[in-house]
Amino acid sequence: MEQKLKENNGNGNAVGNITKNNLTNSPKKFLFVSFESLSGDLAWQIKKEGHEVKVYIKAEGDKDVYDGFLEKVSRWEDHKDWADVIVFDDVGFGEIADNLRKEGKLVVGGSKYTDKLEEDREFGQNEMKRFGMSVLPHWDFVEFDAAIEFIKRNPGKYIFKPSGTVASDSKGILFLGQEDDGKDLIEIMEQNKKTWAKKIRKFQLQKRAIGVEVAAGAFFNGKDFIYPININFEHKKLFPGDIGPYTGEMGTLMYWSGPNPIFNATLARIKEDLAKSGYVGYVDINCIANSKGIYPLEFTCRFGYPTISIQLEGISSIMGDFLYALAKGEKFELKTKRGFQLGVVIAVPPFPFDDKKEAFIYKDLSILFKKSNLEGIHLGDVKLINGVWSIAGDSGYALVVTGSGNTLEEARRQAYSRVKNIMLQNMYYRTDIGMKWSEDSDKLQTWGYLY
Repeated sequence: MEQKLKENNGNGNAVGNITKNNLTNSPKKFLFVSFESLSGDLAWQIKKEGHEVKVYIKAEGDKDVYDGFLEKVSRWEDHKDWADVIVFDDVGFGEIADNLRKEGKLVVGGSKYTDKLEEDREFGQNEMKRFGMSVLPHWDFVEFDAAIEFIKRNPGKYIFKPSGTVASDSKGILFLGQEDDGKDLIEIMEQNKKTWAKKIRKFQLQKRAIGVEVAAGAFFNGKDFIYPININFEHKKLFPGDIGPYTGEMGTLMYWSGPNPIFNATLARIKEDLAKSGYVGYVDINCIANSKGIYPLEFTCRFGYPTISIQLEGISSIMGDFLYALAKGEKFELKTKRGFQLGVVIAVPPFPFDDKKEAFIYKDLSILFKKSNLEGIHLGDVKLINGVWSIAGDSGYALVVTGSGNTLEEARRQAYSRVKNIMLQNMYYRTDIGMKWSEDSDKLQTWGYLY
């Protein structure tokens, strides 16, 4: 049975819910390795379960993130022999992870192969085609003038996507063409090609398909998928109604499921090659589904953000035990909640942009809570100062707030009631997470893609 204890700073400001579990295994040592501050919420959850946790963050701008919540180290290599499990939370660590596995270390994270699947869009699309997935036509470019000329010769709706490793402040450079002749995308590229050429060395134009955007994901233990799978619907733009700049993610609706036609047509087909690469972790394929078929768009071969925080809302298993079993290649009975889970990103300026002067204004700003119960409150770029949660780093990505319920409305009601518990100056968030479910689910069921 779980015992829940609440810490308080003496001034009525909640510090966090400390959870002590009867671990099915003895406490383990986890080392989280990050380029940027991404996986602290997962690390914090594992720490609250009673495991030992250390965290390394490379980015200078994120050095104060998680202060007061987690123990941080300046060189992760000095602690690799201390750790029972090493967790790499982003793409770009694949070759290091491969070498550590060869040394006999237990690793959750990428492989050289899965890094290439996500970072190199051309390679990822070609692999999808090799696996027999229904891939949308796409063309890869290194010069903007060549792409502009291509659209002029082949009018149509296209999606513009950067390919390869892109700086964090350029990840939102994505454009969905609306005009049938492609003139809107031509104009965007004409106006921005000089600026973009400095940041984007390679990019892809993909024929645009209209339908429901849906992703199928699952955890992989180096040999096989762990069930149930996760079906999720991302909300990538800043404002309600899918208006404004791309942010990476403003919130997600999800639920857990047995294998369904979306999973079987996409993710299930890469099992053998994932196993050959030694990959261990979470993998996801985002798709466009319509009456004609299921079209995979891109791989995510890592934890998703805020996806992993929302998954924590829906996973009943002890996460430390789960990641340890995953890294060992063991089967695991992943226990999940029925119904829906929903997450909302809470942000302050300069998010989703990179503006260190604006970030300085909000740095150390206090985050207060009307009630001390912090169920469903997950770490973004925050720290603990004298028992008070505060903004850290320079991204403005403050918190993720989650809720769950047997129905979508129950999940929305719980998540947004938890949002109302937060007092943070100038915070903003989307108010419509999950509201397209009724229409989207009707379409997906009519087309035979959901059970």
